[in-house]
Amino acid sequence: MTSLFQILMLLLNIVWFIVIAHVIMSWLINFQVLNLRQPLVAQIWDGLNRILEPVYSRVRSVIPPMGGLDLAPLIVLIAVAIARIVLTNNAAAFY
Repeated sequence: MTSLFQILMLLLNIVWFIVIAHVIMSWLINFQVLNLRQPLVAQIWDGLNRILEPVYSRVRSVIPPMGGLDLAPLIVLIAVAIARIVLTNNAAAFY
């Protein structure tokens, strides 16, 4: 059961870093540091969007529109942090 706990924590850490990478990359694209006409940047951006858009769309359907501000990544990060806290506090159940 310890391995199940470690696998779940690993998956949550991977999701955390993917969301952070997506947020940072969106900032770099919006401030024109990165250019989507570059093939590598476009492929990475497309891959991140394909991974995260199903999650973001479910979150966006629940939260009200905030104008031009997208709070979906923040809510996903908070949900991942909550899941990590719950798993850590209940780690004894996995042993």
